[in-house]
Amino acid sequence: MLSCAALSATIPLTLTACSGGGTASAQASPGAEPATGGIVQVLEKPDFSHLDPARGFDGGVNNFYRLIYRTLTTRAAAGPHSSGTKIVADLATDTGRPSDNNKTWAFTLKKGLFFENGSPITSRDVKFGVERAWDPDAGIGSPYAKQVIAAPADYQGPYRSGDLDTIETPDDRTVVFHLKRSYPQFASVAAQPNFTPFPKGTGAKAAFDREPIASGPYRVASYRRGSALKLVRNKHWKRSSDPVRTARPDGFVWTFGLDAATIDERLISGQGKDINAIGPKVQPATISRLRTPQLKQRTLTGVTGCTTYMSLNTTKGPLRDVRVRQAIEYAVNKQTTVDALGGSALATAATSIEPPSIPGRDATDVYPSKDGTGDPAAARRLLARAGFAKGFTLTVDTRAAATEQAVAVAIQQGLKRVGITVKINTIDTSTFYEVIGTPSQQHDAALTGWCPDWPGGTTFLPPLFDGRTISAKGNSVLSMLDDKKIQKRIDEIAAMRDETAQNAAYGKLDAQIMKLAPIVPLNYTKNVVVVGSNIAGAHPSISYSGGIDLVGIGLADPKK
Repeated sequence: MLSCAALSATIPLTLTACSGGGTASAQASPGAEPATGGIVQVLEKPDFSHLDPARGFDGGVNNFYRLIYRTLTTRAAAGPHSSGTKIVADLATDTGRPSDNNKTWAFTLKKGLFFENGSPITSRDVKFGVERAWDPDAGIGSPYAKQVIAAPADYQGPYRSGDLDTIETPDDRTVVFHLKRSYPQFASVAAQPNFTPFPKGTGAKAAFDREPIASGPYRVASYRRGSALKLVRNKHWKRSSDPVRTARPDGFVWTFGLDAATIDERLISGQGKDINAIGPKVQPATISRLRTPQLKQRTLTGVTGCTTYMSLNTTKGPLRDVRVRQAIEYAVNKQTTVDALGGSALATAATSIEPPSIPGRDATDVYPSKDGTGDPAAARRLLARAGFAKGFTLTVDTRAAATEQAVAVAIQQGLKRVGITVKINTIDTSTFYEVIGTPSQQHDAALTGWCPDWPGGTTFLPPLFDGRTISAKGNSVLSMLDDKKIQKRIDEIAAMRDETAQNAAYGKLDAQIMKLAPIVPLNYTKNVVVVGSNIAGAHPSISYSGGIDLVGIGLADPKK
């Protein structure tokens, strides 16, 4: 999935650390079991990209979706003894029944499933929800349904093309998917947001971005774009049918539009309702303030499992020449991008596309340099061979967030060393992925990131580098790489039945792709978050970019 990195600010923090949230003995442990009741406050700067699960696809919004939506399968809740990566049954009775060498998958829905209006959830609702992934306007989110489910080349979703025959519903509780090829990991695909069921015929013209139809434990009570969102209990959700969501709080309230430094201050101070609040990862300037016993007790850390990278559009100008792209690989000073993100506490320099959390990952660095600082001499030689000894100008798309801006400047300075002038194009965070995922709007390069949708190379390399999936909207192949040899190897690896061998093969493919230099892997990110003193059930999940898994969170004392 696209990386939803937390926003940052460079405003200095002046409140002393000793003001944070009372004594350690008076605070609940963030990992303790929450009580039932109360309202969890969530402080954020950007709004969600989309409330429609066919449109949104990043770590932050995917985490949110599980509060209001359910899918055939889902990830287990993160906890003291769970990483939150195991796929378990959700709406379905199991994680699917494969046949025909994993090319056909059948699921049976549990009994007693309902939408927020009380109408039953049927197999036809699941089918319709998945079909929306092909809609040219709505289907800009997770790419996996379109990549693995068989469909006519001209199919454009249920609103334009009607029913998709390769998804069958023989009765109200059975849904059968026919795939393009053997796909042993389809149970993980069925956990993607765009497998959310909806009543047939609903959701046209971005209706779900305004008024979602809930199938999970909460429903949207009110929503003001860019300002606030309120969730309340969905009375038609049954805990007995849901093995994952504890739904301990009575509701959630998101407050958007807050400055990142302000969020840090509020969580550290812990005044009023902020004792019941969570937020994004802290800013680099805040790290040194989290050393007191009171704040240490409220601090959670962990890896995100994500790679931050700069895509290089292989169809634009000088970037068409692989030698130019390779020169950029050498010219970038990755260590300065780590510094821009807050140093080693929040990131480490990347040596490959896949992060260390991916099984079978090969850490081979195709463009090595001392301490990741780059090799300008090697870059200049490649530029000279390509006919660009005097350099050129390129434009990099990035988000309107302080850390992303700082990374862009680090890239700018690194490339300046070899005569490449970088122009920084800033895009609003809430629309960033939609813009760069539209090839007609994308510039030469983009600063972004990718996180695995489940642990394995399948969710890292094919979505980013299989040129057959390039689309006019919702495109994840930002490099526009369309290489037949890479595609052939992707197909060969996909056909492997042994998952261990498959992951090892993807590890080797990583280096093969990097020789074509379609992206510059910059760093592997980490999370450091502070929660309110009354927060309980807070466990980071690598499945959601290292953020706190929302399905298990709650309050220690709902009366506070």
